[in-house]
Amino acid sequence: MGLFLEPQFKVPEVADNPDGWGPPDVPSFLQNQLQNVPYAPFSKAEKVGRAADWTRSFPARGMRGGAEYSVFDFAYDEADEESFRLVDGKPPPRPRFGPRWRFQQQKQLPQRKDEEVEARKREAEKERQRRDRFYNQNRNVQRREAAVFRSSVDIQPEWTMLDQIPFTSFSKLSFSVGEPEDLVMCGALEYYDKTYDRVTPKSERRLERFKNRNFFKVTTTDDPVVRRLASEDKATVFVTDSILSTLMCAPRSVYSWDIVVQRVGNKLFFDKRDGSQLDLLSVNETAQEPLPEAKEDINSAYSLSVEAAYVNQNFSQQVLLRDGNKIDFPEPNPFASEGEEVASVAYKYRRWKLDDEIFLVCRCEVHSVLDAKGQTSFLTLNALNEFDPKLSGVDWRQKLETQRGAVLATELKNNANKLAKWTAQALLSSADVMKLGYVSRVHPRDHFNHVILSVQGYKPKEFAAQINLSFNNMWGIVKSVVDVCLKLAEGKYVLVKDPSKPQVRLYEVPVDAFENDYVEEPLPEEEQVPPPPPEDENVAKSNEEKQGDADV
Repeated sequence: MGLFLEPQFKVPEVADNPDGWGPPDVPSFLQNQLQNVPYAPFSKAEKVGRAADWTRSFPARGMRGGAEYSVFDFAYDEADEESFRLVDGKPPPRPRFGPRWRFQQQKQLPQRKDEEVEARKREAEKERQRRDRFYNQNRNVQRREAAVFRSSVDIQPEWTMLDQIPFTSFSKLSFSVGEPEDLVMCGALEYYDKTYDRVTPKSERRLERFKNRNFFKVTTTDDPVVRRLASEDKATVFVTDSILSTLMCAPRSVYSWDIVVQRVGNKLFFDKRDGSQLDLLSVNETAQEPLPEAKEDINSAYSLSVEAAYVNQNFSQQVLLRDGNKIDFPEPNPFASEGEEVASVAYKYRRWKLDDEIFLVCRCEVHSVLDAKGQTSFLTLNALNEFDPKLSGVDWRQKLETQRGAVLATELKNNANKLAKWTAQALLSSADVMKLGYVSRVHPRDHFNHVILSVQGYKPKEFAAQINLSFNNMWGIVKSVVDVCLKLAEGKYVLVKDPSKPQVRLYEVPVDAFENDYVEEPLPEEEQVPPPPPEDENVAKSNEEKQGDADV
């Protein structure tokens, strides 16, 4: 029986390296063997495409005959990564039988998109939108400059330009005035019909026409009350609220306008020309998209101005209680003839103190009166008119009930100057409420027939704050212009808003300028020159023949 010996097998010691793949330290007996073998450490978290690359060869240092040896390297193969695809990307099959709640399959997550590519797409889209917006703005500016290139008055070569005032200087002005003093009260007011406050697009009212009622747009120097106050030396400066509000809101204007300034002695009279654009109401003056230029187009700037004035006048008379009840002021309407039917209007001739020597008198208007709970309130009545919802971008019939603020915001953007002037006039007259009517065409291509869709009331001071209209800034503009004009010599001048630039120009004009534009008042009978006595027929015939020969 032989001796059985157990095999001798010694397990080698394995050194664990928690920080990498290789041994932490090279054993002493391997240091000589591994001295010239390169080693490339790498992290376990790295992607491994190839553990070793034996295709590259490098000459071994110190080896004879130029011997070469190969090197292994850890490399990440991008081609392999891009070619990686899921074996099966289809969603798991849905069970054919049984209620769905018993077989709730796990939803497959959407495939992850490359964030960098998506970010680049978003940046490219933002850049495209920015370029389009810049292009559209420039196009609108160019079209507006092309549409509004004509001055409101023809500048004659003999006129002398004295000054140019940019609107930027107006924005920094501020002047505080005290409460005005009422010097004269004229006219009569009818009561407001409160049922119009409940009008909606679903219960619209047809706009009526008031052809028999007369409206007066008398300029300052043709006003008999102004002449009387000037002769009594009640003030230094005389103006109407229409002219004064145009000057106060000048920085918001886009269209050209002009104001005639007459220096007579130590007094200033601010006038308008007969048939001036100040008698009309601008439409979409501050909108980005300009209106058509052709006057025959019913949506041109001029046609819409005439339509807006017509709508505004009829609206101001329709919303009244026509029951005969009126409030009469101490003096009658100064422009109405005996027995003439006139519109409901009252004129307040109010005086403001600008400094110790300068007083300003302005003729202000209110259009109606409201008696609520024993308290009397004075109202101004004005109407906004919608002509084509496609051009404005907001359909009043759809938005007035649900999005009234959006409609007003659009009007404030497109008609900033007109609404500011109405607010300034309400503040000048100390009206308690300013009523704004929303009047639309029956059909976008019919500019003769209109309907009232809604009527809203606002307190002038609150509305002024809402549209960022500063009363002190408006008076600052007036004070600066008055100071400039009081330094002028006696004569006639004209302030013209530049048709293409935000500035106003002051011209000196001949004394007889614009005389043909004014309607002269008839002289009293005792001052009229009697006509020449009738001539004999033969003498008259002989004179006609002589005149004909002279013309030839």
